[in-house]
Amino acid sequence: MKVLITGTSQGIGKAIAEYFLEKGHSVIGIDRNDASVSDENYTHYILDVRDKENYPEIEKPEILINNAGTQNEDDIDINLKALISITEKYGVHENIKAVLNIGSASGHTGSEFPEYAASKGGVLAYTKNVAMRIAKFGATCNSLDPGGVLTPLNECVIDDPELWKEIMDETPLRRWATTREIAEWAYFLTVTNSFCTGQNILVDGGESINYNFVWKEE
Repeated sequence: MKVLITGTSQGIGKAIAEYFLEKGHSVIGIDRNDASVSDENYTHYILDVRDKENYPEIEKPEILINNAGTQNEDDIDINLKALISITEKYGVHENIKAVLNIGSASGHTGSEFPEYAASKGGVLAYTKNVAMRIAKFGATCNSLDPGGVLTPLNECVIDDPELWKEIMDETPLRRWATTREIAEWAYFLTVTNSFCTGQNILVDGGESINYNFVWKEE
């Protein structure tokens, strides 16, 4: 299938692109940085997802994965408004099979930075809107909402032993996801899945269920 993925130069987006290529799909990537994926079935466009006046003409993809995002840099414009623009251009048509939005656990909990949490909360709501509109094509739309993931953007806390211990104390599984694990979820929700739609799938190692109940021991 033809798969369009935004934000493919590093981290989760790169891992998703590589996973789909391994499975034999044709992948188109959009990123404001140069390509870091090398494969004969990969096409790369250097473009800021906010620049909707210059979106390339891409023949209708069957799968759209909105991964491009940022933290503390015009979060609402990039994480939400651009995601909407990309989806409306490439994701709502009769040939679509699946749209997947990469959200965040912060959209469920409201944690992290204010605009980041707000942008990801908007993604959760917009996911349901799109699911309703593409259902007539037999297509699904869900969001995949990770907690901590081992990416270069998170190295500032991953490499700090004190902060890392604090974070692990808040995570029942006591580890963060690899980008490969998130890619496997992305594949399942878009290729394997054909019935689950309009859902916000939280994948956070149990962090959001940690209630931190403290009591005196008997």
